[in-house]
Amino acid sequence: MSESSKPIEHLDETSLKFMFNLAGPMVVTTASFTLMQFVDRIMVSRLGTAALAAVLPAGFVAAIPAMFTMGVFASVGTFVSQCYGRGQKKECTSYFWQAIYMGLVFSLLVLAVCWPLAPMIFKSFGHEPEVVELEVIYFRIMLFSNIAVVFVWAGTQFFMGIHRPLLSMYASLTAQVVNITFNYLLIFGKFGFPEMGIAGAAWGTVIGVAVGGAIRMTTFLSGDIRRDFENNEMFKLDFRKMADLLKVGLPAGVELAVSSGIWGAILFWLVGRFGKEAQAATSAGLACTNLSTMPIEGIRTALSVAVGKSIGRGNNRIAVKQTRLCLRIALIYMGIVGLGFLFFGHTLMRLWSSDVQVIEIGAEILVLAAIYQVFFASRTVYSGALRGAGDTLWLAGASTFGAIIVLGLGGFVIIKAFPNLGAIGPWAAATLSIIAMGLANRIRFKSNRWRQINLFAPKAIEIEVIEQ
Repeated sequence: MSESSKPIEHLDETSLKFMFNLAGPMVVTTASFTLMQFVDRIMVSRLGTAALAAVLPAGFVAAIPAMFTMGVFASVGTFVSQCYGRGQKKECTSYFWQAIYMGLVFSLLVLAVCWPLAPMIFKSFGHEPEVVELEVIYFRIMLFSNIAVVFVWAGTQFFMGIHRPLLSMYASLTAQVVNITFNYLLIFGKFGFPEMGIAGAAWGTVIGVAVGGAIRMTTFLSGDIRRDFENNEMFKLDFRKMADLLKVGLPAGVELAVSSGIWGAILFWLVGRFGKEAQAATSAGLACTNLSTMPIEGIRTALSVAVGKSIGRGNNRIAVKQTRLCLRIALIYMGIVGLGFLFFGHTLMRLWSSDVQVIEIGAEILVLAAIYQVFFASRTVYSGALRGAGDTLWLAGASTFGAIIVLGLGGFVIIKAFPNLGAIGPWAAATLSIIAMGLANRIRFKSNRWRQINLFAPKAIEIEVIEQ
C-alpha cells in the first residue's frame, strides 16, 4: 500500500496532527474547485466589465444543482465513515455506487430542464441585455459540469470517509492544471485553439472537472481499494441504501444549495438593480471571499467524516474535542483574512478592474466581508460537525432562514428604505445572514440534540426481529 493511500488511524484523533493530516488534503481538494472558478473570473475580467458582471451570477445559478449534489453526497461521507468505524467495508462501497446512480439521473434531468429555461432565468434578474446574453452562454455550458461533479464528489466523500484524503487531493491538483491550461487556450485562442471568450472559461472548467472525476473513478476501481473494499461486488442497485442517503442527504443538499447557490443568486438579484458596475464589484468581491473561505470548507468536510467515524464508534466525547480544535483553527485563519480584506480592499479590487466605480464599490463590499469572516467560520465548522452526526434537517432549516428571510426579505426592505446605499444595502443584509447562521449553528451544537441521532437504529431493530 502506498503512503498516499494509507489511512491515518495510528494518530490521536483529537490531535492537531490528525486533523491536519485529514483536513489538509481536503482543504486543497475543496479549494481547487473554487480556484477553477476563480481562474475563470480573473481571466474573464480581462474581457471587460460586462463579462465580469456576467460570470459570477451565471456561475452561482449553475452551482445550485451542483451544490445540491455535493450536499447530498455529504451523506456518502457520513455513512461511509460510520460504516468504516464499525468495520463494515463492503457497505462503504455500496453507498458509493448508490450515490453515483442517483447523481447521474439528477444531473441529466437538470441539463434537460435548465437548458431551455436559461434566457428566462437571467432576464428575470433585471440585468442589462448585454450581460444576460453572456450569462446564458456561460450557464448552459456549465450545466455539463454537473455530470462530472457526480464522480468528483462521490469519490471525494468516499476517500474522506475511509480516511485517505490524499487520493482526492492529487486528483484535484491535476484537474486544476488542466483547467488553467484550457482556460488560457480557449478564452484567448492560443496555440491554434478558437478564441471563445466567456464560453472558453466555461469549457475549461468542464474539462478540468471531468478529468478530476475520471482520476477518482480510476483510483476507486483499482489497486488495494478495489481489493480491500470489494467494490467490484457491491455495484448492484440497493434502494434501501438510496433511501438512507436521501434521508440524510436531501436536507444537506438543500443546506448547501441554499447557503451557497441560492444565497448568491438572491444577492445578485438584489444587487442587479444598481447596474453592471455594482454587479462587477460583487463578482470580484465574492470571488475573493469564496477563495478565502475554501480552506474552511475543506475543514468542514474533514470534520464531518471525523465526527461521523467517532460517532460510529460510539465516542461522542472525541467528536466534541475534534469540533473545538477545528473551530479554533478556523477562527484564527478567518480573523487574519478579515484583517486583510479590511486593510487591502482597494488593492485587491485593482486586480479585477481598472474602473474606478467598480474598485470603490468592491472595497466597501470587502469591509463588510471582513466583518462576517469569524461568523462564517462558526457557521461552517459547526455545520460540519452536525452533518457528521446526521443533523442535516436543522442545517437545511437554518440555511433557508438565513438566505430567504434575512438576506432576501431583509435585503429587499433595506433597498426600499435606504435606496441611497446602493449595492451596500444588499451586502449589509448578506452580512447579517451569515452572522445569524453562525450563531444558530453554534447554539444547535451546544444544545447536544445531535447526540440523540442514530442513523442505524432502524436497521438494528430489523436485525433483532429476524434473530428472534
